[in-house]
Amino acid sequence: MEAVILAGGLGSRLWPLTTRRPKPLLPVAGVPFVAHQVAKLAAAGVDHVVLATSYRATDFAPVLGDGASVGLRINYVTESEPLGTGGGLRHASTALCAGPDEPVVVLNGDQLSGHDLAAQVTHLERTGAEGSLHLVEVPDATAFGCVPTDDADRVTAFLEKSPRPVTRQINAGCYVLRRRLIDAIPAGRVVSIERETFPDLLGAGRVLVGYREPAYWRDVGTPQALVEASRDVVRGVATSPAYSRPPAERLIGDASVADCELVRGGSAIGPNARVEAEAVVDGSVVMAGALIGKGAQIVDSVVGSGARVGARTTVRGAAIGDGATVGAECELLDGVRIGCDAVIADASIRFSPA
Repeated sequence: MEAVILAGGLGSRLWPLTTRRPKPLLPVAGVPFVAHQVAKLAAAGVDHVVLATSYRATDFAPVLGDGASVGLRINYVTESEPLGTGGGLRHASTALCAGPDEPVVVLNGDQLSGHDLAAQVTHLERTGAEGSLHLVEVPDATAFGCVPTDDADRVTAFLEKSPRPVTRQINAGCYVLRRRLIDAIPAGRVVSIERETFPDLLGAGRVLVGYREPAYWRDVGTPQALVEASRDVVRGVATSPAYSRPPAERLIGDASVADCELVRGGSAIGPNARVEAEAVVDGSVVMAGALIGKGAQIVDSVVGSGARVGARTTVRGAAIGDGATVGAECELLDGVRIGCDAVIADASIRFSPA
């Protein structure tokens, strides 16, 4: 079985963390996010993955290699210009070997899911449909497009965001599609699979079904979501074949941490990072080579590679880009983002969107 991972997006919602790396290579529980997806595909019986890349395309192969380490084969297909989800899938399909009736798994490059992928493939075959979409229920669907289904699991519509959604079911970003559906996508132009391909298929009378399973799922599209996904994996709330450690309050790699018990809440400390005495890291991601100064507090935040946070500074619900420097006794609060290599030196500064 074959799969395509759509990994070409700019990751704008994750700025500044994606300034120097594509979003699928951001660390989640110390593992590049896309490695969780590749391991999931391998565990489900996929033996060939096509990675559809565009932004910083050359960054992927040095990290993932040819896939042999997880028992599959990886090909890289690069778009010279971003083609959208549908256009990127059509472009990547040139590297597929599947016949027209065979199923191909398609993953968005920013979804962490614990659902049973093999069961989704079986559901497609059992229903005889041409495509299967993983659907999840969320408490509030107003921020998402809705995907209603009938009693036979058939998808009946794709609806844009609405203040009064007709269902709490949303598209979870994992599809199993017959190869012929992929080949029918127009080649060489920008196409949205959500706004064009799927609605057009329904309009043409093609049968798509929804696969529903109450498993862990998260859209890892913002710094806060990245933090939450990472700590969920570290604490065992979410499982991944790419992460074999037992559930814990912390993941400390090859790093220097003065007071390990002050690293908690599922925090992940990257290699060559340093956390000085009395510093608290709670529910956060500290990337490789970062420095957290004495008595600093890092809560629900991301500190980028090589960034420096000064003594007694508080960082809460914020994102600090690679190589940035934040001086002593500052406060970064409530969604503030500091760009790569920025220097915040004034100890009197309090950063908060409010």
